[in-house]
Amino acid sequence: MADTSLTNKKIAVLATDGVERRELEEPRNTVEDAGASCELLSLQTGQIDLRDHDLEPAGTAEVDRLVKDARAEEYDGLVIPGGTVNADKLRSDEDAVAFVRAFVESGKPVGVICHGPWTLVEAGVAKGRTLTSYPSLRTDLRNAGATVVDEEVVIDGNLITSRSPDDLPAFCAAVVDAIAHGSQA
Repeated sequence: MADTSLTNKKIAVLATDGVERRELEEPRNTVEDAGASCELLSLQTGQIDLRDHDLEPAGTAEVDRLVKDARAEEYDGLVIPGGTVNADKLRSDEDAVAFVRAFVESGKPVGVICHGPWTLVEAGVAKGRTLTSYPSLRTDLRNAGATVVDEEVVIDGNLITSRSPDDLPAFCAAVVDAIAHGSQA
């Protein structure tokens, strides 16, 4: 029997060029398999370039909507994949940062993996939270006031964080569970 725990839920995935392919595709496929609809939000229209292991070209993904035209109120959950270039571009974009801030402050579930937590730092929402990330970001998270742990999945209120693609099965399960149960901060 198929998981339908996310029927009638709408999920935003925020990514741009340089996103880690598996970190975009696996969470998106998991929430869609559980019945949710997904929209890929980005900084530009058209397609974004995907990467494997940060450097290898891995195809493209079709953008559904510009992040500047989206509002947190329209979605039941947010997923922010990693990829060094993706995360760096997102944290440098005012519209993306404002969207992430509004989403975290809404109390709705936000799943962030690998380099994605850079957007949490830039949005000013890491302070006082317990998070994990790819190892090279941990100093940035600490400097932003977060408590950093090295665990497969860390859930702190409505924030769900994981370290790398190796954590995707646990990350995806935690994201689906949080959205299904309406996690609130």
